[in-house]
Amino acid sequence: MRVFVTGTAGFIGYHLARRLLDEGHTVIGFDAVTDYYDVALKRGRLAELARYAGFTSIEGWLEDADLLAASLQGADAEVVVHLAAQAGVRFSIEQPQSYVGANLVGTGNLLEAARASKPAHLLFASSSSVYGGNIKVPFSELDAAHTPISLYAATKKGGEAMAHAYAHLFDMPTTCLRFFTVYGPWGRPDMALFKFVAAILEGRPIDIYGGGEMRRDFTYIDDLIEAVMRIIPKGPVVGERVEGDSLSPVAPYRCVNLAGGHPEPLMDFVAAIEAALGRKADSRFLPLQAGDPRETAADVGLLRRIVGDLPHTPIDTGIARFVAWYRQYHSL
Repeated sequence: MRVFVTGTAGFIGYHLARRLLDEGHTVIGFDAVTDYYDVALKRGRLAELARYAGFTSIEGWLEDADLLAASLQGADAEVVVHLAAQAGVRFSIEQPQSYVGANLVGTGNLLEAARASKPAHLLFASSSSVYGGNIKVPFSELDAAHTPISLYAATKKGGEAMAHAYAHLFDMPTTCLRFFTVYGPWGRPDMALFKFVAAILEGRPIDIYGGGEMRRDFTYIDDLIEAVMRIIPKGPVVGERVEGDSLSPVAPYRCVNLAGGHPEPLMDFVAAIEAALGRKADSRFLPLQAGDPRETAADVGLLRRIVGDLPHTPIDTGIARFVAWYRQYHSL
């Protein structure tokens, strides 16, 4: 199978590409290698992928419609997985234009390119943040998602809407994957786990928002990739519904939560980090930040009905693996 993956220098894109390559598939990666966070980390991921003969890397911006279209056409890919995006809830308050460019203009360019190349299945990385101000938990794909509380969330919801239009107009089987707090080795430095580990090892305090009363549906990276791999061959078909399906009535399109389905108190997450490091954190408790929900929790019933039971890595195991990787990566 030939798979075109945007965002292969990113956290999830790297892990998906590596899994595909390990299984003997061909991966054509597309990434701008932006400086939103440490470029050396992104280059390190690409260097790992470059060890595989089946990997081709193309460096470019999603906003470059001509390059993106030519790259996708030349890839001759059966599957497209669109993971590249400007990430981060808080940064979207500071640099909104980068989100409009990458997540709206860039996704529009990707959809137009896919219209011409006609993949058998297009998968689009969305986010649990689209549930925004919803107060009913766990979040279900059948819930309305009309109350984004950050521009990042709004651009992801906008991407879902554009993808539905293309699925309907051009009969393009499309699955939107709503990721919930993904963590693990090679993770992003702007996320809590990376920040907390770095701060504790350096003897700095960690900032815990929401008074420590937040809950997150933490999803270990290997569990997430297993789910994506199982979804790849299961493109939506109009009329072929399962129980509780989000399948569109007018397009081969659905949204699916990708999560562990086991929300954890933030302070349990911190305790697992302390245990893995063998050190106590100097915790500084702060108010909830703008754009952050107090709780995320996924209803994963639809996911399981589509792909079956999935592995669930406990947070103490997942965090221990991250810490081991972090020490090795930084030669600690």
